[in-house]
Amino acid sequence: MDDDIDNRFFIKKVLEEGALDSTSLANKLSDKQYLAFSKAFGFGDYTVPRNKLSDFADKTLEAYRTRQFETAVGVQDENLRLGLNAERELTSLSARSISNDAKWYTVMGSEPLRTVFEGALGLPSSFSSLDIDVQLSTFKEKASKVFGSDEVSQFSDPDKIESLVRKFLLRTEALASFSATSSASIALTLLQNAG
Repeated sequence: MDDDIDNRFFIKKVLEEGALDSTSLANKLSDKQYLAFSKAFGFGDYTVPRNKLSDFADKTLEAYRTRQFETAVGVQDENLRLGLNAERELTSLSARSISNDAKWYTVMGSEPLRTVFEGALGLPSSFSSLDIDVQLSTFKEKASKVFGSDEVSQFSDPDKIESLVRKFLLRTEALASFSATSSASIALTLLQNAG
């Protein structure tokens, strides 16, 4: 959303139309961050917008600090940022009252969450090119084997989220180490040390 910060007309339209009407701009956009943004302020939805509520400023500042912390961590290690994002997003997604399949489709539609799940479950980068129904059944099957359930709502449990993030970080670290010790890298090291 940072790219649209100077587009006042666009932002104003997203906020004024609200999120309750299915024809509103926020609901039509594929990037659901705009929908969440519109819901957070509630200008077009209620007679009293959310920014008039007593806890609005505190909640907004806390969310901002959390995102800024994730961004700062991402400068040092992108995988850690993805793990922090997964913790935050899965807590919210688990609480939503939508079907399990809808939650999995949300995971698949979120590049950061998808990256964490694919990494934790050991799925190849080409996995996203498969038919969407095959992806759904694979995610559910793998999650059931690895975490004991195919329900996304299991990640409301902090221990399950920690397990997911730990598996993701360990696998990505192992892959990075493996890439660094590829046969070409080993041959180059041997040649450099032979002299």
